[in-house]
Amino acid sequence: MGTAEHCPMHTDLLALTQWLSPAFPLGSFAYSHGLEQAVAVGDVSSGEGLHDWILTVITQGSGRSDAILLALAHRAELDCATLQAEAQALAASRERWAETIDQGTAFTETTNALFGETEPPMALPVAVGRASRRLSLDTSSVVALYLQAFASNLVQAGVRFIPLGQTEGQKILQALHPPISAVAEAAVSAGLDDIENASFGADLAAMAHETMETRVFRT
Repeated sequence: MGTAEHCPMHTDLLALTQWLSPAFPLGSFAYSHGLEQAVAVGDVSSGEGLHDWILTVITQGSGRSDAILLALAHRAELDCATLQAEAQALAASRERWAETIDQGTAFTETTNALFGETEPPMALPVAVGRASRRLSLDTSSVVALYLQAFASNLVQAGVRFIPLGQTEGQKILQALHPPISAVAEAAVSAGLDDIENASFGADLAAMAHETMETRVFRT
């Protein structure tokens, strides 16, 4: 028989899942993080290629950088203005900055409305880290769910435009769970000096996307 006793951790987990779900009004479906360009030129043309592309972004590129920024914001070890400046400096192109600040602004506007606050807009990982301080969830869990949502959005973009079957897309996402968990765990004790980027192909694709004549995604 079930219990009516309130469980704060369950409630907070549901809240974070809500914030990171496709239903939350971020417009994340409109951003491919440069993947549209990579598919268009044939750099990503299969399920294996999609997996490797996302894996590189998460473990060596902007996904890892976002994980550290989010963790620092969640731990409140640095002020958000400093993290915001770092996020802007790390954006390798105009579209990359627009992607994180536009979604971060949408996230902040919605959470402000939900909680009656007036927080200023921030880059998405900083905004999520800041808002999730109110939740009784550890930093690793918050980062892992953020990266899961990020990877899921890219998988769905690949499923649509490579194209791939939905089942193959889910297999790719499942295979990304271990590296997502590892990056999230490492972010717990990381600092700004630990941020580095080696996903040059993804960054170049994001830059080239700005000049695509016909495109579906904003980035």
